[in-house]
Amino acid sequence: MARNKHKPQRMCVACRQSQDKKSLVRLVRTPEGVMVDQTGKQAGRGAYLHADPDCWERGVKKYLEKALNTSLSETNRAELIAFQDSFSNKNKE
Repeated sequence: MARNKHKPQRMCVACRQSQDKKSLVRLVRTPEGVMVDQTGKQAGRGAYLHADPDCWERGVKKYLEKALNTSLSETNRAELIAFQDSFSNKNKE
């Protein structure tokens, strides 16, 4: 009998829905600030968001600071919103 392989679950900090870790975007707090963790293995406190523009906007506005236990600078906010714009443009194509 084949066993189902375990898939790690993570929760989106904006909408509080759990999904497979691979389907969410990980953000990590580093000494340089908050950044997107493309590998999913970067050291630092992490939080997850859906790639959905609504979750991303709510997360950057409200929930990321609490989840990462830090404050976002205006530069960080602009970089995160620019990243969200880049993957929302890819989804439209």
